[in-house]
Amino acid sequence: MFMAISAILIAADRTEDRVEAVTVFRAAFNDLSIPVLEAAAQPLRGLYNIGPWWRRQIELAGEIRELRQEMSELRAWRDVALNYSEQMRRQQELLNLDPPLPRQRITAWAVTETGGPFVRTRLVGVGTEDGVAPGYPALNIYGVVGRTIDVGARSSRILLLTDLNSRVSVMADRSNARAMLVGDNTDFPRLDYLGRAPDLQEGDRIVTSGDDNILPRGLPVGEAVLDRNGAWRVVLYSSATPIDLIWIWPFTPVEAPVDEAPADSVPPAAAPPQLGAEPEQAPASDTDVPVVGASQNDTGDEPDSGEGR
Repeated sequence: MFMAISAILIAADRTEDRVEAVTVFRAAFNDLSIPVLEAAAQPLRGLYNIGPWWRRQIELAGEIRELRQEMSELRAWRDVALNYSEQMRRQQELLNLDPPLPRQRITAWAVTETGGPFVRTRLVGVGTEDGVAPGYPALNIYGVVGRTIDVGARSSRILLLTDLNSRVSVMADRSNARAMLVGDNTDFPRLDYLGRAPDLQEGDRIVTSGDDNILPRGLPVGEAVLDRNGAWRVVLYSSATPIDLIWIWPFTPVEAPVDEAPADSVPPAAAPPQLGAEPEQAPASDTDVPVVGASQNDTGDEPDSGEGR
């Protein structure tokens, strides 16, 4: 009997021959059965979740231990940083140094650009009205993202370090080994112009060197790694999280001195001769120049008689 009823229900549930009364009956039966099924499934669901819940608790306990260890290490590093800061302040006072004060950073949210002249860029909603200028470095909370290239009134384009057109001078924080960070449209830009035997190790902290006068010195970039081909590349700090919040730091490059000569040492330029002008003649002297071989009589004057001497 149940098999016959099931066959009738299956035949009546076909799309082309669906009976309206069967559809209404099924909907009403589902409404009545769902609370009962939910109540019956609660104990089983609780038993199924016991294993994952305990595994999660064990993972959280391990993370808490690691965070506590990192916090204790950071406290030691904080004391070291404060000590070095105080020493630097005293040395600046002794040397009478006046370090430049850092300017106020400009905060903006970044969006992905779908098209444009560059492959890897970001657009931000700040521009010249907010104090942004071309060439300013852009960072997130971990490291350098890129630099501004096209700046409008209320928007700017940031060229990422991974773009094919990006070139930034960097160095190893440990050994001061210089290199050029070259983007190649991958997530790991390469290090070029290292030399034959560079003092570089895997895991070295890479920062901007400021040699190219494009970015200031000391901005964090990433860590040096070797790829499968033996070439040096950099794992960017900024790639740890999606590029959303960006800080733009004002930076003024060092200007080359203008080589200007003193005004007194430059002789006045002589006026060029004009075409068609006759050459100037020497002014006639008030004293007659005697002619060699001529006597006084040749001049037409009377001979001196000696009277009145």
